[in-house]
Amino acid sequence: AKPELLKGFRVAHRATKLQGDFPLQFIVHLDSLDVLGALRRHLRYVTDKAPGAPDAPYLILADPVEQHLMLTGITYFMGMQFADLRRMQLDIETYISDGFEFPSAAREGDRIIMVALTDSDGFECVLSGKQMDERAMLAEMVRIVHDRDPDVIEGHNLFRFDLEYLEARAQRHRIVLALGRDGSALRARPSRMQIAERVIAYRRYDVYDRSIVDTWLLAQHYDIASRELEGFGLKELAQHFAVARQDRVYIDAAKVSDYFDHRPDQLFAYALDDAREAGTLAGILSPSYFVQAQIFPYSYQNAILRGNATKIDALLMRAYLAAGHSIPFPNQPREVGGGYTEIRRCGVARNVLHCDVTSLYPSLMLEGRHQPANDDLSVFLRILADLRSFRVQAKAAVSELAGVEKRNMEALQQTFKILLNSFYGYLGFSLGHFNDFEQANTVTRRGRDLIQRAVIELENRGALVVEVDTDGIYFVAPFPLENESAAMKLIEEIGAWMPPGIRLEIDGRYPAMFSYKMKNYVLLDERGEITIRGSGLKSRGLERFQRRFMEDMFGLLLNGRRHQLEGLYQDYLHRLARHQLGIAELAKTETLQDSPEIYREKLGRGRRNIAAAYELALKSSRPYLCGDQISYYVSGRGANIKVAAAAKMAAEYDFQQPDENVEYYQAKLADLYEKFRPFARRDGLFAPAEMEQMENGPVQQELFPAIKKS
Repeated sequence: AKPELLKGFRVAHRATKLQGDFPLQFIVHLDSLDVLGALRRHLRYVTDKAPGAPDAPYLILADPVEQHLMLTGITYFMGMQFADLRRMQLDIETYISDGFEFPSAAREGDRIIMVALTDSDGFECVLSGKQMDERAMLAEMVRIVHDRDPDVIEGHNLFRFDLEYLEARAQRHRIVLALGRDGSALRARPSRMQIAERVIAYRRYDVYDRSIVDTWLLAQHYDIASRELEGFGLKELAQHFAVARQDRVYIDAAKVSDYFDHRPDQLFAYALDDAREAGTLAGILSPSYFVQAQIFPYSYQNAILRGNATKIDALLMRAYLAAGHSIPFPNQPREVGGGYTEIRRCGVARNVLHCDVTSLYPSLMLEGRHQPANDDLSVFLRILADLRSFRVQAKAAVSELAGVEKRNMEALQQTFKILLNSFYGYLGFSLGHFNDFEQANTVTRRGRDLIQRAVIELENRGALVVEVDTDGIYFVAPFPLENESAAMKLIEEIGAWMPPGIRLEIDGRYPAMFSYKMKNYVLLDERGEITIRGSGLKSRGLERFQRRFMEDMFGLLLNGRRHQLEGLYQDYLHRLARHQLGIAELAKTETLQDSPEIYREKLGRGRRNIAAAYELALKSSRPYLCGDQISYYVSGRGANIKVAAAAKMAAEYDFQQPDENVEYYQAKLADLYEKFRPFARRDGLFAPAEMEQMENGPVQQELFPAIKKS
């Protein structure tokens, strides 16, 4: 930022002054990455600030590719189509030593037994441990990658499993995974990324001149927009997107070793199907990031891995550097108010519409000319307008396409919807060089006012608003769902007073909706399919039988059969008492985040609580490691038993002499059922305060009798 910071730096360099008065006024040109490393050390020494520190008086772009793209304006894939990419898919299958549930690359016997490779040119190959040892398989995999020369390597859970496993096993055999186009090795480093409120820690891998695309991460991004995925496993995603082949081979992951030993041909087909499905899913979910790589100064891989606010910051910086203009430091963080969210009615609503204020915050920013105060070149709104125009074109194209092209375009416009909304988030982004917390609060306030006015206008016209979430409203329509002209008339009337460029649209029709708590609801669509949304209704901490019970219960509520809830409850109680649900419905599976030894040390120091999975690992004669999974159930008698003391390995369950703790599981079911007591006792909608009163008040009628012993 200041030329005096370069005093004492004796390696050849050249500093160029930029226009304007912002503090980042000089670009320093260097001859090599080694010199960049030397400059980094020099600046850290003279400023006592690390390169990534918020108050560092300098900025270093460590990625040479990003530097090049930022300074030249060049982007990836210029003049190309997604179909032009050479895409390879990778999937591995691993052996699991006896007594364990999940493979560990650190265990000698948990070797790689199959490597499936496919590509976009029709190439398919499975390297089998029946024909070659693990070392030979790894070497052959490297040879095939070089021979096929893909631009992209795709797979499901590549970062968090396949590549990490390959890396560890290659190190065991002292093989270099030379997957780079120049023959360089696979590189790895710890990393993390934030997707909405969730922070994902993972081991990031890079290959020279090839991009790595993980469909597991793509699915995480997709679900932020759609909120419709029930799970993120490869098979679940393939079924959700209807791309699973009819004759697709399915194998229980716990039985992979058995199939390898006795039915290797079926495992061969299974591995190949996994690679094929990963390629098909990538073909659906990644084209939007291909387009982003044509827009942002990032590699294809980084277009997927970088957050939206970071990408917007890069666009703005590139524009300023192209104009030869200096760049500001980020403003100090300030609190930004949230959007308008409210649950107005609980219970079962019928004849429900969902209306959305199309790109609410971007539209408000464009209409009100809300841009960062330090955007001297007025770049922010110009880029926002261009991207909104692109998204509008993509959305219009969806209705004109079919099949794969339609899915690709839908994914594209959804991705850009999120990106557009991120321009508002960028204003409050603490690391954004052009952030503006005052403008962020102004836009938020205007958005709240507009949505609140829309709620009033809807209810003045006979609608009953159920829930409001930032830029969308669920409401009971005062006319039949199939009356599209009435819906259009309602939307036009409300939209008449909205600012120019901002409009309301109907984007969902639901015969029924169960409203539980804020951002926790269940929708019944016109095809009869049920969608559950919200962490309170989809908790992964529940056993499988509890999740199934909730799904069955919601189905009855939404289809007007609440009088059958008691029968459903009693049916589950009886099936538990008669040991009819099966251990897979009762067991919990947990991943060891620490080794059992570290757990014992933390427990001894009072740094953590006792946990069933770790206690079982310590009691076992098997050497469990960090990352291993343990499935267990609760045995014994009595609802108030200590789980860690009563837990047993699910693999030890004896179907001939079942010993699961019936009272414990029945009590868990009763506790779960009790949460929905008000909705079973009363039909229709009521205010949230009434629900609390019903939860805490006297019981008028006993619909939840005591657990009956069988």
